[in-house]
Amino acid sequence: MSGSRDIRQERFLREAVVEYHGRLMHWADALVEFLAERFREQGVSHVVVNGGLSVSGLQHVGRLRGEIIIGDVVARLLSEKGFTVEQKLTLYTQDAWKGKASQRKQFSDPEEAKRYTGWPLIRVPDPLGELPSWVDRYWKDFGPFINEFTWGRVEVVTTTDMYRGKLKEFVKLSIEKREEIRRIINKYRGRKPYPEGWIPFEPRCSRCGRIDRTVALEADLPAEKVRYRCRSCGNEDWAPLWDGKLNWRIEWVGVWWALGVKFEPYGKDHATPGGSRDSANELAEKVYGLRPPEGLPYEWVAMRTPDGREQDMSSSDFVGFTPREWLEVAEPELFRFLVLRTPPMRKLVVGLHEVPLYYDWYYRAERVYYGRESTGKKSEDLLLARSYELSYTEQVPPREMPAQPPYTHLAILAQVVPRELWESEAVKRLVASGHLPENPDEASLQRVKRLLPRAYRWAQLYAPEQLRIRLLESLPGEIVERVPDEYRELLARLGDVLAGLEQWSEEAIKKAMIEFTRGWEGSRRRRFYHYLYLVFLGRESGPRAAPLFSLLPRSYVVERLRGLRR
Repeated sequence: MSGSRDIRQERFLREAVVEYHGRLMHWADALVEFLAERFREQGVSHVVVNGGLSVSGLQHVGRLRGEIIIGDVVARLLSEKGFTVEQKLTLYTQDAWKGKASQRKQFSDPEEAKRYTGWPLIRVPDPLGELPSWVDRYWKDFGPFINEFTWGRVEVVTTTDMYRGKLKEFVKLSIEKREEIRRIINKYRGRKPYPEGWIPFEPRCSRCGRIDRTVALEADLPAEKVRYRCRSCGNEDWAPLWDGKLNWRIEWVGVWWALGVKFEPYGKDHATPGGSRDSANELAEKVYGLRPPEGLPYEWVAMRTPDGREQDMSSSDFVGFTPREWLEVAEPELFRFLVLRTPPMRKLVVGLHEVPLYYDWYYRAERVYYGRESTGKKSEDLLLARSYELSYTEQVPPREMPAQPPYTHLAILAQVVPRELWESEAVKRLVASGHLPENPDEASLQRVKRLLPRAYRWAQLYAPEQLRIRLLESLPGEIVERVPDEYRELLARLGDVLAGLEQWSEEAIKKAMIEFTRGWEGSRRRRFYHYLYLVFLGRESGPRAAPLFSLLPRSYVVERLRGLRR
C-alpha cells in the first residue's frame, strides 16, 4: 500500500462529477474505475464488498448510504467490468451496550435497565419483551428491507456467529502476536498505553454479564479459553474464546481476514489521518500480513424536521427514521437517487415531510435521462441522468419515459377516491385530468399503483394540514348558511364556467379560475376561496383548487357549485 494513491484524497469523494482519465464521469463511475485499476494491479478478480453496523439502537436510513447503497453500486459496476463480486454486511453484535439514557428509555423501567450496561448487544433483552434480544428489536425495521434498496443480494453475518467460526482462529493468532499488536496500538492510544503482557481479548463475565470491564489474565490456546478478572463485580473465571470479543481495532481487521474483504465504506469519523482506519491498516499489514481493503469514507446522513432543523441521524440516540418508514411513503429507488446525486463526503439531509420535493427532483432527472429536458450544463445533466439510471434496482429503466403524476396529486387523489376503487377509478381520473396519457403504458400504470398507497400514507402522517382532506359527501345546511348570498351566486357562476370547459384538466381549470376572479380586490378573492373550500371540505382552506378539482369528476364539482344558487 505504501506509495499508492490514497482514496481519501480523490475528488470524487466531494465532487459529484469529475474528469477522470480525460472523461467526465459521475462520481460512482470514477470510484469504480479507480477500484478496478487497483484490483487489476493486485491480481484480484473476486471482490468481497463489506459494510459494518453496530445494532446499538434505531437502525435509521442513513445507514443505508455507505454500508448498503454505495457498496451495492460498486458491486454492480465491478461485476459489469468482469469481476466476481459478493456483498456482505457485518453486524457487530458482540459490542457492549453502553446503557445511555436514550437506550434505557426504550425500557418500561429505565433505572432497572442499567443492569444491562456493558452486556453484549446480542444478550440485551428486547425492551418490549416480544423478541429474543435488543438486536432483534432494532434489526426488525432495517434488515428485512435491505434488499429492496439493492441491485444484488446482501449476505448478513454477525460477529457473534463469526467468533464461533473463523474469527476464533483469528483470536488465537492475535493472542500469539499480542506483543506486536500492543506496540502498534499504543502508538495510536496516546494516553493509557496497554502494559506488557496485555491480552487483546475481552471475555464476557459469567457473573455480571459485562463484556466491557474484564481483563484477560492468561490464555490457554489449546483449550481455547482465557482466564479473566471482572473489574465491575470482581469475578474471576475462565471464558471460552467464542464468548467475548477482540479489542475493536483488531476485530475490524479480523472481519477483513475472515471474510476476505476487498472494499469497505466507513464513516468519516474513521478517516482522519492517524485515526482508527490508519491503525487498522497498519495492524493488518505489519502483524497479519494482510492487504487492507480499499476503503471509502462517507459523510453522515442528517434528518430535517418540518420546522427546518437539521440533526445527524444516530442509532444509539434514536434520531432518524427507518427503511421501513421510508418505504411506507416512497420507493427505494428515490432514496438511492438521493444518495447517488450526492458525493460520499457531502452531507445528505432528508426528511419524510419533503418526499414530494424529492419526487420533483427525481422526475426532473428522469426527463433529463430520456432527453426531454436539459439543465443547460453538461455536468449537471450527466449527474442527474446517471444517478437516475443507477437508482433502478431489479431492472433497467423502461424504454419509454413513464408518466409523471405529481406526488401531491396522488396524495389528494388517494384521499378523495375510496381505497377499493384506487386501481380502476384513480387511473380514469388521472387520464381525465391529463396526468396520464389516454392509453397509459405498463410502467406508468405500475408507478401509479406503487405510489397511491404511499402517497396516502404520507398524507396521513407527514403532509401539511392543507393537504389532509376529506370531501363532504353532501352539503350540510349549516355550511350553506355560512356562505353569504353574494358568494353563493359567485360560486354558482363559477360552476357555470367550469361546466363549459372543453377540457377538464388542471391547466384549463386554473386558467378559468384566474379569469373568473380577474380584477377582484385581494380581500374579496380570499373570502371567495374560503367559501369555495368550505363547501367542498367543510373548512376554509385546502390544497390548490385547480389540482383538486381536476382529480374530481366534473359533474360532482359543477353540481356542488350550482347547487348553492337560490
